[in-house]
Formats: sequence, structure tokens, C-alpha cells
Amino acid sequence: MPVDLPFPLAANLKPVPGIELGFAEAGVRKPNRKDVLIMRLAPGATVAGVFTTNRFCAAPVQVCKAHLEGLQITGRMALDDADAAAGGIRALLINTGNANAGTGEAGLADANATCDALAALLDCERSQILPFSTGVILEPLPVARITAGLPVAIANLKADNWLAAAEAIMTTDTQPKAASRTVVIDGQAVTLTGISKGAGMIRPNMATMLGFIATDAAVAQPLLEHMVKQAADASFNCITIDGDTSTNDSFVLIATGTARVTITDPASPACAALSDALISLSQELAQMIVRDGEGATKFITITVEQGASVEECRKIAYSIGHSPLVKTAFFASDPNLGRILAAIGYAGVDDLDVGKLDLYLDDVLVAKNGGRNPAYREADGQRVMKQSEITVRVRLGRGDAEATIWTCDLSHGYVTINADYRS
Repeated sequence: MPVDLPFPLAANLKPVPGIELGFAEAGVRKPNRKDVLIMRLAPGATVAGVFTTNRFCAAPVQVCKAHLEGLQITGRMALDDADAAAGGIRALLINTGNANAGTGEAGLADANATCDALAALLDCERSQILPFSTGVILEPLPVARITAGLPVAIANLKADNWLAAAEAIMTTDTQPKAASRTVVIDGQAVTLTGISKGAGMIRPNMATMLGFIATDAAVAQPLLEHMVKQAADASFNCITIDGDTSTNDSFVLIATGTARVTITDPASPACAALSDALISLSQELAQMIVRDGEGATKFITITVEQGASVEECRKIAYSIGHSPLVKTAFFASDPNLGRILAAIGYAGVDDLDVGKLDLYLDDVLVAKNGGRNPAYREADGQRVMKQSEITVRVRLGRGDAEATIWTCDLSHGYVTINADYRS
């Protein structure tokens, strides 16, 4: 069961004018489950994304990046806005059950084949389709099953299909992940709605396993590219479940341009308002992934303060968050908190003066000036460790930089899920 994560309600997910979503049960890996999703975009929509840095990045990631790069070139060369809109991205195609990763040239051909099939049905070019896959690595993509499901997915395209869309991209997730925001910009209501998926193989190095957010604001392409990177760094790049970076991580931001709000100036109040809403929504979707971590029973916030740089703060936070000994102690509600100090010590900050370091567990000061706080009582640590949500706070005493990440504990359930993943 996810940690303190309510099940999303379809009524709370706001349609975004300019985007429709349709799904199919194509039997990609298992029967009777939603596993193919189409997101059809209105002409003129702008699209930007960030992707995994894993050198074994999946075939669909390679195709997506190529299509987006081609879109950027086309946009710069277009004679007018109509030309640019005509050549823009028209649809996203997502399948679950098969990652199409570690599949070489055949995998690239398969990803392109699914793009060709959808492009033919939507009367557009292959380059106007962005493919995404998630699931088992090193297995051929069942192209025939996916393409056979496309007419069904197109037939049920609807603006209010966000909950079904979230269900259609799940793998080991125990529940769909989706949320919305409404923000007033220049007197106009602007909508943002997004979905994400992920529960294991989570230590994004750009975004998440899969995440998609749409807004009806009109956002210039270069600015959209900046905003998606900024949002990723403040959200999906701040989570870890097991320290593994997936081959398929993708986070995409879509601006349909159907609202009467156009944002072109990165220094404008309108841009700041949209960015704030985007980051807030991205953080909620990212934290949903951690709360639904495979076998998770605890949601843990790790904040490192008073660092010399954000980089070293993140390095220490991730060292704590990745430690199996720390994570299993949280699972057992065992205040064996020396494990946290050990993780800080081997994080790779070579000039760290541990004599200045303080460690808090929620409101409990555990270690002061690098040693056990004389006033610390294990009963206080035990009280916090039994909570389902816990904050670890480290004060380094060497600067004013800080960073926060979100993680979970490591339970028997994680091992069971991953031992049986392909069965």
C-alpha cells in the first residue's frame, strides 16, 4: 500500500483544452489491462522534454529526442507561425509492459514502426509522434499488438480521460498518479494537469520514469524547454527509491496554447506564476512515486542545510537516501541513527568538518557538533521512527546552501516485487 497517498478522483482532474487522451487494452505483456495510451494535441501546441542520462537509453527515448530536435530546427526555419504549427508534435504514444530498451537497431525500427502506424491514422508525419515505453528491458517490442490497439485508443479519445491515462502507464505501481492545478494569470484561469508512473528503478537523473504535464497556456518553445528542465530539477530529480536510473526516464511538458494567456518573457510575472504552479504540480507527482515505492512503508524527507554548495548538499542527501542500512532501519522503526552519520561520512565531501555537524530526526536533535547530543533519548528517536512520514535534517555548519530529496524505506516487499517482476 502506498504511504499516505489518496487515490486520485477523476472529478478532480481538470481537462486541458487542446489535448485528448485515449487508451486500449492491447495485451502488450498481460491481458485485460490498459497498456497503450495516445495523447492527441491540438495544432500549434509546443512540447519540450528531458530524458534519462543512462547510456543504455531506450529506443523510444532516442526517437523522442530526435523528433524534438527536428521540431526545434523546423520551428527556427519556419517562414511563419502557421508553418511552425503545421510541423509540430501532434501526438504522444505510450505503452507499458515492454521498455523497448537494450534492443539495438531492431528496437529503433520498432519504435519508428509504431510512430508510422499512429501517424497514418492521424494523418500526420512520423516525426510528429513522440513514442514512450516502460516495462521489461531486453525484450522485443510487440509492435503488432500495439498497432492493433491504436484504433481503439483513438476511438475513445476524450479530454477528461486523465485518470484512465494514468492507469494506462502503470507497471508495478499500486495506484495511478495524477493531479491538477489552476492558476490565474493576467486575469485568466490557466489549467495544468499531469500524470506520472514509477515505483522502482527510481533515481532519476533528469526527471522520472514517465511524467507528462499539460497546460493550456501558450508558451514559446525556448521558454518551455527552460521550464521543463527547471521543474525537473526541483522535483523528479529530487527523488530516489533504490538508486537505479532507468533506461526510459522521460518527463514531457505540453503547452496547448488554447487559453488566452501567452508567455514569452522569462522575467515576467506571468512566467513566474506558471513556473510556480508547474513546480508545485511536478513535486506532487514526484512525491507520489516515492509514496508508492515498491514495498514502501515510510515517506522520508532528507534536507541538508548550511552546505558550501547545493551539489555537496545533494551528494550527502543521496548518500543517506541510498544507504540500504539506513533504509532498513527506517523500515524496522529502529533508531540506529549512527548509520546516518556513516552515510554522511562516505558521501564524498572530502573537506567536511564533522565536528560542526548537527543531525535532527524531525524535531529531535540526535547529534550535536558531530557527536551524540547529551540530551538525546532513544525513546524520542523511536517515537519519530514509528511515524509513516519522517524528516531527516542535517546541518553542516559550512555555508548557506541547502538541498532536499525525498525517499522511502527498504522493506521485504521491495525484494519480493523485484524478484518476481518478470513472472
